[in-house]
Amino acid sequence: MADPARHPDAPAHLPGFLPGADGSDPSMTNVMIFMIIALVLIGVGYLKLHALPERMAHHRSSVQMQLVAVLSLLALFTHEHIYWIAALLLVVVELPDFITPIRSIAASLEKTSGRPPSAPDAPDTPDAADMPNAADMPNAGDAPNAPGAPQDRADV
Repeated sequence: MADPARHPDAPAHLPGFLPGADGSDPSMTNVMIFMIIALVLIGVGYLKLHALPERMAHHRSSVQMQLVAVLSLLALFTHEHIYWIAALLLVVVELPDFITPIRSIAASLEKTSGRPPSAPDAPDTPDAADMPNAADMPNAGDAPNAPGAPQDRADV
């Protein structure tokens, strides 16, 4: 009996996948590490594949990029593959430019009507120069019936 830890009825060669006498299981540990790594790699691959339409639409117009991003997120959260396919088809198909001809038509109509042409990208909000200065505004206390204005008790 050369090895006191080995049972006398045990064969001389034991396979490596058997757990040891102390309860350690190297085979289970190796499979667990492999499964965790495989799960992470499959998840990363799935998310990269899922983001494919968004990466392809990156060089397209912002409206098309936003549509593709919304469709991709819908596909991710609802698990409906039709949204992902629609996003992929939307990236592949080049959308025509509708805005430029409409602006050209509007400019032509302004020119034929005799109206002065409007600025092409004028902001809808007033500029700071158009806003009244706070020093020019009357104080709330100056107006006799303004809310929050001090009231003369003799009038009451």
